Amino acid sequence: MSKTSSLSKLKLAVGAALTVSATCGFAEINIIPKPNQVRELKGADFKLTSQTGIRFDEKVEAEAKLLAKSINKATGLKLRLVPEKARIRLQSEIHVDVVTGDEESYTLAVTPSKVQIKGGDVAGTFYGTQSLLQLIPLKGQPVLPGCQIKDQPRFGWRGMHLDVGRHFFPTENIKTFIDQLAVHKMNTFHWHLTEDQGWRIEIKKYPKLTEVGAWRKASPPYGDRWKQDGKRYGGFYTQKEIKEIVAYAKARHITVVPEIDMPGHMAAAIASYPELGNDDIPNYNPEVKTYWGIHPYTLAPKESTFKWIDDVLTEVCALFDSKYIHIGGDEAPKGQWKKSKFAQSVIKREGLHDEHDLQSYMIKRIEKMLEAKGRKLIGWDEIREGGLSPNATVMLWRGWNHAIKSVEEGHDVVMAPGSHTYFDHYQNKRSKELAKGLEFECIGGYRPLDSVYSFDPIPEQFQGTEKAKHILGCQAQLWSEYMHTWDKVEYCAFPRIAALAEVAWTEKENKQDFEEFSKRLEVMAVRYKNAGINAFDQSTFFVPKPLKGYKVSSSLKPHGDNQPMAVIDGDPQTFFWANSGPRKDDHIIVSFDKPKSGEKVIVKTGKASEYGDALENGVLEASKNGKDWKVVAEFEKGAAEAKLPSGTKAIRIRCTKNQNSWLQVQELDFIK
Repeated sequence: MSKTSSLSKLKLAVGAALTVSATCGFAEINIIPKPNQVRELKGADFKLTSQTGIRFDEKVEAEAKLLAKSINKATGLKLRLVPEKARIRLQSEIHVDVVTGDEESYTLAVTPSKVQIKGGDVAGTFYGTQSLLQLIPLKGQPVLPGCQIKDQPRFGWRGMHLDVGRHFFPTENIKTFIDQLAVHKMNTFHWHLTEDQGWRIEIKKYPKLTEVGAWRKASPPYGDRWKQDGKRYGGFYTQKEIKEIVAYAKARHITVVPEIDMPGHMAAAIASYPELGNDDIPNYNPEVKTYWGIHPYTLAPKESTFKWIDDVLTEVCALFDSKYIHIGGDEAPKGQWKKSKFAQSVIKREGLHDEHDLQSYMIKRIEKMLEAKGRKLIGWDEIREGGLSPNATVMLWRGWNHAIKSVEEGHDVVMAPGSHTYFDHYQNKRSKELAKGLEFECIGGYRPLDSVYSFDPIPEQFQGTEKAKHILGCQAQLWSEYMHTWDKVEYCAFPRIAALAEVAWTEKENKQDFEEFSKRLEVMAVRYKNAGINAFDQSTFFVPKPLKGYKVSSSLKPHGDNQPMAVIDGDPQTFFWANSGPRKDDHIIVSFDKPKSGEKVIVKTGKASEYGDALENGVLEASKNGKDWKVVAEFEKGAAEAKLPSGTKAIRIRCTKNQNSWLQVQELDFIK
């Protein structure tokens, strides 16, 4: 996607429909993520002028300088920097200080003569400066609204992930991304550096990893993942560049967590050094993969391979100061181990039951390597297969049961579920996005902004219990198969990153409704535009609605953008599609503002697409009050029809027996 693509052209329109009336009133507090305690002080506004100075404690000198630089960029004002020990009198000042307090906490007080920021630690002071910057109005005089803020985060892990294995992005893009993580008070950048399609980190002891593994012969174009564009593609980060990125992030209180994915997703590494793989199997021919998806090449459980892993991790740990090193562990096919005589001999030698145990055996050895280097292992929830390593931290991306079981066993968990945090999914109706061009293609799925905002990382059974402390926090994922260029990464990340930031920072009881968040997001959307970020324009969001006078609810969750209201939206081309097989008593209820009397209703399920998914066992029920139900028809071959009793105010489609296949319900047909 070039910078002249239709996607890039949207930069001119981003936020156009979200512009803030007038100049964003001075009395408004439009901070994202929302502070946990805010008190507005009417008539106590503070005016930034060329006479304003920034007084700072020596411990937060770097944070004060970053603040001055940001204020200059936002207002054109070059504020004077004054160390506390200089004891120079300032008539107008921003005082940046640090006191002993809770980690990452801060207070911010805005009065007519002074702005005071006090952090519970240096990071807290930095977050106070980020809140101050969001108080600067978008237009007009740089006047900060009078207020008192007391704030600290709900979770200690507030992260964003970025996959550079499928597509590579230059260091200037990474720095831009880190800047925005800081704006949103995110503190973790999960950097996915290795993949089947490309190895992106220089390892000096093994130069072929980048000489060979960083380059592939071709890539799938937008529009057809099974085609190839025939163009050589690649790139990698030198160790000098990585150190630069880590230092840049650290200055903004962001920890970079590297991911070296193993034992699967290792085709690029094995293509570089074929002896790392299961080279005793038939048709062994490793190469850097040119297609997306899961590939069979896994590391062999040889001592020489473990030596290679240790060497790589030694260099990785020298580059990154993160307590955690992510080893992936996901989507590791077991086929090659089944065929490998050597792998089978290790299973027998170690008294393992199967290949799942072999994966656990490898990960436990890797954990010991990391512990010897003073680091902790974190991996995707597949690391549970065959038994979880003793001190491992789990990153949940699949069913929540993996998180629940891990917590119950005493393990820490970072919540990154596909149900809420995969930003490579569509954030709008698929057809609406693709109508703009093939470059708007996503991997699939449907993850609108309100879905992200509704996310609560703590499983229900742990709410208010001691076990909740094992939920370290949450993060969102940017898998880059369908993000060929940086403008597409931004399009997928923003503004959903704002919703996730508030989930991670703001206490549940202090969040208001989505509508209130959306009003604050209007201001942030303009800030994105001013920063040159190619954010998705939330005003173009497709909101499926039922016909006027109808309401729809369901106990079933939708697949993609096939929402329940599609059964009565007036469009015969749309349909509701549940994302799982319905259980007994799962239902869809359609209610009416005006009672129906003697009308015939026809309900058809399944066969709205090639997948079928009809209701196998169910009844159609009617109610005059939405509480008491009467069966008016049974489903036969996925369909039911009935004449509605006089005064019917609602109908219910109810499953009467568990079924494995998913369920589609087409447009309801009412005939007078």
